[in-house]
Amino acid sequence: MLTVVAFGFAWWLGLYLLARDPRKPVLRRAGLGLLAYGLALAADQPFLDDRVHVVLLCLPAVLWTGVLVALLPEPAGLDRRWFRVVFPASLAVALASALFRPLAGLVVLPLFWALALLLRRRARIGTGFGVLVAALLLFGLGSGLVLLGFLDDLPRTLLLAGIGLDLLLLGGCVAVLDAFDEGEAIRRDMVWSLLVAGGVAVLFGSQVGLAALLVDRSLDLLLHGVVAAAITVQVLARPINALADRFAFRDAPDLRQERTELREVAAALPRRAPAPLFGVDDAEFARLTRRALSHYGDLGKLASSPLTALPVITDRLTARGVPDAPLARATELKALLLETITRLKPADGDFGTSEEWRHYNALYFYYVVGVRPYSVRTKVTEIDPVARRALAWFVDQVPERTLHNWQAAAAKIVAAELRVPVSPS
Repeated sequence: MLTVVAFGFAWWLGLYLLARDPRKPVLRRAGLGLLAYGLALAADQPFLDDRVHVVLLCLPAVLWTGVLVALLPEPAGLDRRWFRVVFPASLAVALASALFRPLAGLVVLPLFWALALLLRRRARIGTGFGVLVAALLLFGLGSGLVLLGFLDDLPRTLLLAGIGLDLLLLGGCVAVLDAFDEGEAIRRDMVWSLLVAGGVAVLFGSQVGLAALLVDRSLDLLLHGVVAAAITVQVLARPINALADRFAFRDAPDLRQERTELREVAAALPRRAPAPLFGVDDAEFARLTRRALSHYGDLGKLASSPLTALPVITDRLTARGVPDAPLARATELKALLLETITRLKPADGDFGTSEEWRHYNALYFYYVVGVRPYSVRTKVTEIDPVARRALAWFVDQVPERTLHNWQAAAAKIVAAELRVPVSPS
């Protein structure tokens, strides 16, 4: 039963991290690492080949190496090296461990390499650094000893649950760091998700667990499957509903959009921090502004932004006679950001390449229009002629690092226009 509980926690937290934002490498790799560990727990069955269990137990260390690399300041170069060299090599070693188990211990070596890099560049981790390092050391040492077979004399269930506790601590650290980066609160959101997922898992899993205990022990694997399915349906309820909407309301795109916005805003409410702007200095306010700009097209993300508490938004809603509601505040913040960006535009035409255009171009075309000059997913046929000219200019004339610097500078200008004295409510 201890294994099932550890499996449920790992499965829930892995999906929770993925549901926060699967586009972020840190969240994606940490979530997949926890899911792989959950599968390793489920595969620890007497009637299954032990080699499958060993390979699955290697995967969390492989993926968490990528998490550490992504947490480094300026990780782009190292991240590419990890993805092209370290990741495939570690994955090959993990697969080869099915034939020669001592190889499994090698997968933790890149983890310690990445941890050493993190120790040298600890600035980005902040107050959670000590907890993160301690959990990583325990996880790496415990995984290495188990994979090498040095602890085979100890109860296997207790060992796996201990490693799982380290992983859950690591996953919690990643979730907190991401919430801090987004300017969000996280405790209420995580507690709500855990309570609902745990309740649903107990409701369905207890029935199979009772049958496995009283009738047939071979139902243990089914118990893990039922618990995983129950947790998945709860944690991924929003994307599942969105998929159902695509089929049920395929002829009503406006209805689908409205339902999506309502779901995203409802999910964002527990992540809003109380009195989010009181005591925030100019540098932090600029960072929050940059984050809000990056979520310009996502009302759900904007609804959880601390900038929705700006007094100017309250004044604008009151002046227009609009009820003060989270969706209205997110919509007003979006409009306010667009107005502020538009004021950066020079008066001579729709697009230019001179120095006075760079701040407007860096924000408007990238965030508002959605032009992604360094991504293969940008479809030229789906943007207007002016945006196509901007896209060609970015690709040919503006290095990615230069665009990043322009966006940072422009975000400070926008933040300065939004900034007003904020007092506690």
